[in-house]
Amino acid sequence: MAKKFLYINRKAPYGTIYALESLEVVLIGAAFEQDVSLAFIDDGVYQLTAGQDTAGAGMKNFSRTYKALGDFEINKLYVERESLEERGLTLDDLQQITWEDENEDYAEKPSIHLVGRAEMASLIASQDVVLSF
Repeated sequence: MAKKFLYINRKAPYGTIYALESLEVVLIGAAFEQDVSLAFIDDGVYQLTAGQDTAGAGMKNFSRTYKALGDFEINKLYVERESLEERGLTLDDLQQITWEDENEDYAEKPSIHLVGRAEMASLIASQDVVLSF
């Protein structure tokens, strides 16, 4: 049985290298067939917001890469409800990220799962490996 890897994203998408580095490590893990999940907590929820514009920051916008995660069989993205609420965001402010379920005639299903703080703590405790960015 494959080990379960959870990548926790706590930082805003731009201004540091943490978000981009996390995404790169996640894709590498998926290439090695790890059971990969991502958690977005604190300012990490901004990584999934829709309509990101980085022109003023002079940084490459990598936010669209999240939409490709389903192609790498990464479809467990957990967003902490309280982190969204504390930042005045809702699920509607996030990108629509989906994956195709081949067991159900390739039906598109949402990859983002909204969870409360207690459920997030349980999720973290159930993992074999937890990496925080």
